[in-house]
Formats: sequence, structure tokens, C-alpha cells
Amino acid sequence: MRTWCRAILVSCILSVMMLNLSYADEDIPVHEFKVGVLANHGVLQAKQRWQPMMDYLSENVPNSRFEVVPVDFNGMRSQLLSNELQFIVTNPGQYLHLSNNFPLSWLATMKSRKHQGSTFTIGATIIVRADSPIRSLQDLRGKNVVASDPQALGGYQAAMGLLHKMGYLPEQFFGQVRFLGFPLAPLIYQVRDGSADAAIAPFCTLEEMIETGLINKADYRVIHPTHPPGYDCEVSTQLYPNWSFAAADTVSPRITMQITRALFDLPADHVAAITADTLGWTAPVSQLKVIELFKELQLQGAAPPLYQTVYKWMEKNKEWGGVLLLIFIVSTIYHLWLEYKFRQKSEFLVSTERQLKDKALQLERLQSAAILGEIGAGLAHELNQPIAAITQYSEGAMLQLERLGQDNPELYDILGKINAQSIRAGAVVHRIRGLLKRRQSKAEPLNVTLVVKEALALLRRELDRAGVQVTVLVEGHPFEVLGDSVGLSQMWVNLVKNSLDALEACEEHRARQLRIEIHYQPTEIKVLVIDNGEGLQRQASELMASFASTKDAGLGLGLAICKDVVSRHHGSIEIENCKQSVHAQLPWQQGCVVTVVLPKG
Repeated sequence: MRTWCRAILVSCILSVMMLNLSYADEDIPVHEFKVGVLANHGVLQAKQRWQPMMDYLSENVPNSRFEVVPVDFNGMRSQLLSNELQFIVTNPGQYLHLSNNFPLSWLATMKSRKHQGSTFTIGATIIVRADSPIRSLQDLRGKNVVASDPQALGGYQAAMGLLHKMGYLPEQFFGQVRFLGFPLAPLIYQVRDGSADAAIAPFCTLEEMIETGLINKADYRVIHPTHPPGYDCEVSTQLYPNWSFAAADTVSPRITMQITRALFDLPADHVAAITADTLGWTAPVSQLKVIELFKELQLQGAAPPLYQTVYKWMEKNKEWGGVLLLIFIVSTIYHLWLEYKFRQKSEFLVSTERQLKDKALQLERLQSAAILGEIGAGLAHELNQPIAAITQYSEGAMLQLERLGQDNPELYDILGKINAQSIRAGAVVHRIRGLLKRRQSKAEPLNVTLVVKEALALLRRELDRAGVQVTVLVEGHPFEVLGDSVGLSQMWVNLVKNSLDALEACEEHRARQLRIEIHYQPTEIKVLVIDNGEGLQRQASELMASFASTKDAGLGLGLAICKDVVSRHHGSIEIENCKQSVHAQLPWQQGCVVTVVLPKG
């Protein structure tokens, strides 16, 4: 029986031990904490200074990891409001501002590594150039000064307290105050460069910049200087408590106790203390001096805003105030309603007038299109027979020469050209008839470069007569595309003819140039027709519309036909002045550039 009980006891002990081991193997969650630090010397410097302190806390507070977050005054307030920060390290002035809206508690006050470990190291130093005529606080009246922030205790607020103690009205004392924010070095640089008469900087900022070699000591002076016993720097104001470590109410008391114990136990020779420029931490110091300063500044504040005065009057005269407020609200609502109705009617009238103009323009264009369709159909029908006759006569003449065996290559070549042009004219007529009847054009493999050069050959005599210098540039590996040869040829002729008309309007002494660039790209062909003529006289969108022309004898169909041809080839066309073009490699800035893009497929 005893053996059986002993076996059961041993089994229970082993079970408990195995259960403890299984719990020990489970991962204990690590709490992430963010500590907002006032970055008065910049974000990078704040991280370098305070991250070792965060690493020290991570090592000494179990299951916790701390991260430094450099912020300015407004950033600290907004991140506390959104619960992004659990702790802050800042001056007591900022703490008092924040504690009015957030439940915060001080954990420890920092002991300065300088000044024999003092906990009162926040103050303001008023700095001027060494050659400045400013010698006293009185000389600063009406001058332009710079400071970091209106909420900076070790700066603007301490200086305002000093002026108040000296019997001046702080808000009306300086001519202009500019707040530059963080980092602090630009405050001193503004004085150096003469952009400001004086700078209000935190205690020891001047000495730290001199020590790091950023400025020369002989170039600056301190106004109203004092050198308290045991301190290493000059200061213009009295000193206030040092920075402190505070916690938000979202942190559990157990964590705050562990952090406070770790801060108090921080050795002065630890790397975290050396990097943070502290001898360690001590119990929170009384904020009485800061509270008294804020009371003085509030008593000497500017006149209350108008809304506060109105609010107080409303409290004393509630009946009359209520009536006036009701009348004001009703009048405002009635005025807004009238304005809304008036704007609604105005917009309706403007919209109706615009629609009437659009309808009239559409009707005019439809009438023009109908007339042009009838004329075009008649012309195409009438021209088809003489063109066919020319083709047959030229072919017959060529056959007659061959049959007679007469060796006259020049005459045979001329007849061949007549035959080719008559065939082309017939194709154009058939295409016009197909366009009027909305027939689909036949696609065939085309060499775009060859089509462009053929269009130039048709207009060669006119180009030479106008003295136009034509340049054709081909880039890339040429390839064929499927398209309508007649339509594309007609498009290039129209574009070159437009450039020719623009060049003929130029002055006689100016060189007239036409440049055609053909860029073969992997998925498309981009063709640029560039001239140095007079450029566009109207918007490109207007010129693309049917029956829109800038020529006295023009029908306004050239660019509309070009747009139709490009759309049938699933491409795009763009026309713009050279000086407004996005193409950076245009040969000149005056004139017009037409960009046609045809897809490879």
C-alpha cells in the first residue's frame, strides 16, 4: 500500500514539473512602448542621444521594449492625443501644458551631467553679435528676434518671464518675433547672418555650439548675463527644473514602478547616461517656479479675444443676447437660402444658353456635312469615268509603244507615271465614295517611310517653289504595319500641305524648314512633322473639328480627315506649338509639331 501511494506521489510531482516546463516554454508577450522625446537639436541627434537609454530600459524592465520617437511640441501633443506615445521626456513647461488635457504623471527628473549634477538647468540665453550696439534689455525694445517655439520653457517663455520681472510688457516689447522650430542651431546662424537682431536660445546652446566648433566664441555676446555658482554656462534668466520622464495613464502601475526603479538605478558611468548627457535620475522636482512663471505671463497676457468678450456679455444679458442670436441665425439662414436659389437659377440659365449654342453649332455642321456629302458623291461619280479613261489611254499608249518596238524610254517612263497617278487618283475617289458610304478600308502591309516619301514627292514642286528645306530622319529598325495606303498617303499629304501653307506665311528673309522624324519603336511607330512656321493660331481641339479652318479658302476638313484616318488605324494624333511641346529634342522652338502614333499590330 505504501509503495502504491509513493508511486502516485512521484507521478503527481513529475506531472507538475512537466506542466511548469511546458508553461516556461511558451513565449511571453513583449510589450512595445514608445517614448516621445523633445527633439530640440533635430531628429537624428535625438535618436542618437536617447536610444541607448531606451535600450537600457528594455534590458531592465522585463518583457518590454522601448523605442524613442523624436517630436516637436505639436507632434508630442497630437501623438499623445492619438495614444501613439506611452511616455514622454520633456521640460516641465511642456508637461504643464500637456497635463491640462492629458492625465500624465512624473516618474523622475534628470540630473545634468554638467553643473555638478544640478536638476535646475532650464533657462533662456539672449544672444547678439559681438559688434551689435545692443547692450541691455532696454536696447532690445522694437528689435527683431528669433526663438524656437512659443511653448519652449527654456527659451521664449523664460525670456518673457524676465521681461515681466523687469517691468516691461512682453507681448508689446519686441518689434517682431519669428519662431524657427527645431533644431536650435539656425537661431544662432540668423544672428550671425544679420537676419535677426537677437536670438532667444535655451541655456548652454551657445557654449555647446562653440565646443563643437560650429561658431566662434568671440563673435557673440550674452545680454543680461549671469553665471550662477557651480554652473558651466551663462544665462539671461532664472533657472527652472530639468527635463523629466513622464508616463501616460494607459501604462500599468507595475510598469511605471519598474521604469522608475530602473531610472533611479542608472549608474553615472553607464553608456546610456553618458550618451543622454546625464548623471542619472532622481525623484521629481517641484514645479512651483514654472507654475509661478505661467501665472505671471497669464496676468500680463494680451487682451482677451473678441469671442470671449461677446460670451461674457451674453452671460450677463441672456434674454437680449438670445433674441439677437436668434435674429442673427434666422437672417443668416435666409441670406444663404436666397444666395443658393440665385446661384441655382444662374447656373440653370448659363447651362441652357450653352446647350442652345451647342445645338445650333451641331445643326450647322450637320447641314454642311449633308451638303458636302451630296457634292462629294456627285464629284466622285463624275470623276471616276475620266480617271478611268486616262488610265486606259496611258496603258494603251504603253502597249502601242511596245507593239511598234519603238525604243523611247523617256516617253515610256512618262506614260508609266501618268498611269500610276491616274490609278492613285482612282483609289482616292473610291476611298471618298467608301467614306461617304461608311465602307471599311482594306488593310495591307505598308512601309510607313515609303508612304511618307511618296507624299513628299507629290508636293515636291510646291515645296521647291516655296523654298522649303525638307529633312527626313529615320530612327530604329523599320518594320511594316497593316493599314490603308490611300488613307495614310492622304493624311501625310494633308499634314505636309498644312506645314507648307504655314511656311508660306513666314517672312521672306527667314529660312523655311520642314523636318519629318520617323521613330520605329518596339510596339509602335511615332512620326513627327515639324515646321518652323507661324504655329497654331487656335486651340488644337477646335482645328480637329469638321469645317474648322484658319484659311480663307479652306473647308476645314484636312485635320478632321487625318483624325479619322488615324482613329481607323487605332492610333493617335496630336498637334501643338513647338514651344509648348513635351518633346525635349525638337530642332527649334518656333512653329508647329504634329505627332502621329501608329501601333505595330
